[in-house]
Amino acid sequence: MPESAMPDYFRLFNEIGIIGQLSRTLLEARLPPGFVTAQFSVLNHLVRVGDGNTPLAIAQAFQVPKNSMTHSLAVLEREGLIEIRKNPQDGRSKLVYITDAGRKFRAEAIESLAPDIARISAAFPLESVARLLPDLEMLRKFLDSDRDTSR
Repeated sequence: MPESAMPDYFRLFNEIGIIGQLSRTLLEARLPPGFVTAQFSVLNHLVRVGDGNTPLAIAQAFQVPKNSMTHSLAVLEREGLIEIRKNPQDGRSKLVYITDAGRKFRAEAIESLAPDIARISAAFPLESVARLLPDLEMLRKFLDSDRDTSR
Protein backbone atom coordinates (compact mmCIF):
# COMPACT_ATOMS: atom_id res chain seq x y z
CA MET A 1 0.00 0.00 0.00
CA PRO A 2 1.40 3.39 -0.86
CA GLU A 3 2.21 5.55 2.14
CA SER A 4 0.04 8.29 0.66
CA ALA A 5 -3.06 6.10 1.24
CA MET A 6 -2.46 5.83 5.00
CA PRO A 7 -4.11 9.17 5.88
CA ASP A 8 -7.28 8.15 4.05
CA TYR A 9 -7.49 4.84 5.94
CA PHE A 10 -6.89 6.67 9.22
CA ARG A 11 -9.58 9.22 8.30
CA LEU A 12 -11.99 6.35 7.55
CA PHE A 13 -11.48 4.77 10.97
CA ASN A 14 -11.50 8.16 12.66
CA GLU A 15 -14.88 9.02 11.10
CA ILE A 16 -16.27 5.59 12.01
CA GLY A 17 -15.08 6.07 15.59
CA ILE A 18 -16.65 9.50 15.88
CA ILE A 19 -19.91 8.27 14.35
CA GLY A 20 -19.85 5.32 16.77
CA GLN A 21 -19.45 7.62 19.76
CA LEU A 22 -22.19 9.98 18.59
CA SER A 23 -24.61 7.15 17.83
CA ARG A 24 -23.96 5.45 21.19
CA THR A 25 -24.67 8.72 22.99
CA LEU A 26 -27.87 9.17 20.97
CA LEU A 27 -29.05 5.64 21.76
CA GLU A 28 -28.18 5.87 25.44
CA ALA A 29 -30.24 9.05 25.76
CA ARG A 30 -33.27 7.06 24.56
CA LEU A 31 -32.76 3.96 26.73
CA PRO A 32 -34.63 3.66 30.02
CA PRO A 33 -32.74 4.93 33.07
CA GLY A 34 -30.13 2.47 34.30
CA PHE A 35 -29.47 0.91 30.89
CA VAL A 36 -26.42 1.52 28.75
CA THR A 37 -25.55 0.88 25.13
CA ALA A 38 -23.49 -2.20 26.03
CA GLN A 39 -26.59 -3.93 27.38
CA PHE A 40 -28.70 -2.96 24.37
CA SER A 41 -25.88 -4.20 22.13
CA VAL A 42 -26.04 -7.66 23.74
CA LEU A 43 -29.78 -7.86 23.02
CA ASN A 44 -29.19 -6.66 19.48
CA HIS A 45 -26.42 -9.26 19.04
CA LEU A 46 -28.69 -12.06 20.26
CA VAL A 47 -31.37 -11.03 17.76
CA ARG A 48 -28.89 -10.54 14.91
CA VAL A 49 -26.81 -13.73 15.24
CA GLY A 50 -29.14 -15.92 17.26
CA ASP A 51 -29.08 -16.86 20.88
CA GLY A 52 -27.82 -19.95 22.67
CA ASN A 53 -24.18 -18.85 22.90
CA THR A 54 -22.00 -19.02 25.99
CA PRO A 55 -21.17 -15.85 27.91
CA LEU A 56 -17.54 -16.35 26.87
CA ALA A 57 -18.47 -16.51 23.17
CA ILE A 58 -20.51 -13.32 23.52
CA ALA A 59 -17.63 -11.60 25.35
CA GLN A 60 -15.28 -12.66 22.55
CA ALA A 61 -17.69 -11.36 19.92
CA PHE A 62 -17.61 -7.96 21.65
CA GLN A 63 -13.90 -8.22 22.41
CA VAL A 64 -14.43 -7.45 26.09
CA PRO A 65 -13.25 -9.32 29.18
CA LYS A 66 -15.58 -12.07 30.37
CA ASN A 67 -16.17 -10.30 33.71
CA SER A 68 -17.42 -7.17 31.86
CA MET A 69 -19.82 -9.31 29.86
CA THR A 70 -20.88 -11.14 33.02
CA HIS A 71 -21.94 -7.80 34.52
CA SER A 72 -24.00 -6.83 31.45
CA LEU A 73 -25.61 -10.28 31.35
CA ALA A 74 -26.45 -10.09 35.08
CA VAL A 75 -28.27 -6.77 34.56
CA LEU A 76 -30.18 -8.14 31.57
CA GLU A 77 -31.09 -11.33 33.42
CA ARG A 78 -32.23 -9.41 36.52
CA GLU A 79 -34.53 -7.33 34.29
CA GLY A 80 -35.94 -10.49 32.64
CA LEU A 81 -34.54 -9.57 29.21
CA ILE A 82 -32.41 -12.70 28.88
CA GLU A 83 -32.33 -16.18 30.39
CA ILE A 84 -29.11 -17.94 31.27
CA ARG A 85 -29.55 -21.70 31.14
CA LYS A 86 -27.30 -24.66 31.77
CA ASN A 87 -25.66 -25.98 28.63
CA PRO A 88 -27.15 -29.44 27.98
CA GLN A 89 -23.93 -30.44 26.17
CA ASP A 90 -21.62 -29.30 28.98
CA GLY A 91 -23.03 -28.94 32.47
CA ARG A 92 -20.19 -26.63 33.50
CA SER A 93 -21.10 -23.89 31.01
CA LYS A 94 -24.19 -21.81 30.44
CA LEU A 95 -26.04 -20.53 27.39
CA VAL A 96 -27.70 -17.14 26.92
CA TYR A 97 -31.18 -16.73 25.41
CA ILE A 98 -33.12 -13.54 24.77
CA THR A 99 -36.65 -13.51 26.23
CA ASP A 100 -39.80 -12.10 24.68
CA ALA A 101 -39.40 -9.16 27.07
CA GLY A 102 -35.85 -8.68 25.74
CA ARG A 103 -37.09 -8.63 22.15
CA LYS A 104 -39.78 -6.12 23.12
CA PHE A 105 -37.23 -3.95 24.97
CA ARG A 106 -34.97 -3.95 21.89
CA ALA A 107 -37.86 -3.10 19.55
CA GLU A 108 -39.01 -0.26 21.83
CA ALA A 109 -35.46 1.10 22.05
CA ILE A 110 -35.22 1.14 18.27
CA GLU A 111 -38.65 2.75 18.00
CA SER A 112 -37.61 5.43 20.51
CA LEU A 113 -35.00 6.55 17.99
CA ALA A 114 -37.72 7.50 15.46
CA PRO A 115 -37.46 11.28 16.07
CA ASP A 116 -33.67 11.10 15.75
CA ILE A 117 -33.88 8.99 12.60
CA ALA A 118 -36.39 11.46 11.14
CA ARG A 119 -33.94 14.35 11.69
CA ILE A 120 -31.06 12.34 10.25
CA SER A 121 -33.09 11.24 7.23
CA ALA A 122 -34.06 14.83 6.49
CA ALA A 123 -30.37 15.76 6.30
CA PHE A 124 -29.00 12.49 4.95
CA PRO A 125 -31.17 10.86 2.26
CA LEU A 126 -31.91 7.14 2.16
CA GLU A 127 -30.13 6.88 -1.19
CA SER A 128 -26.87 7.88 0.51
CA VAL A 129 -27.40 5.29 3.22
CA ALA A 130 -28.14 2.62 0.61
CA ARG A 131 -24.88 3.48 -1.20
CA LEU A 132 -22.80 3.31 2.00
CA LEU A 133 -24.21 0.16 3.57
CA PRO A 134 -22.69 -2.49 1.25
CA ASP A 135 -19.17 -1.10 1.67
CA LEU A 136 -19.54 -0.70 5.43
CA GLU A 137 -20.86 -4.26 5.72
CA MET A 138 -17.91 -5.52 3.66
CA LEU A 139 -15.47 -3.66 5.91
CA ARG A 140 -17.17 -5.00 9.05
CA LYS A 141 -17.07 -8.57 7.76
CA PHE A 142 -13.39 -8.22 6.84
CA LEU A 143 -12.45 -6.76 10.22
CA ASP A 144 -14.51 -9.40 12.02
CA SER A 145 -12.83 -12.29 10.22
CA ASP A 146 -9.39 -10.67 10.32
CA ARG A 147 -9.31 -9.96 14.06
CA ASP A 148 -8.31 -13.50 14.97
CA THR A 149 -5.81 -13.99 12.17
CA SER A 150 -3.99 -10.67 12.55
CA ARG A 151 -2.78 -11.27 16.12
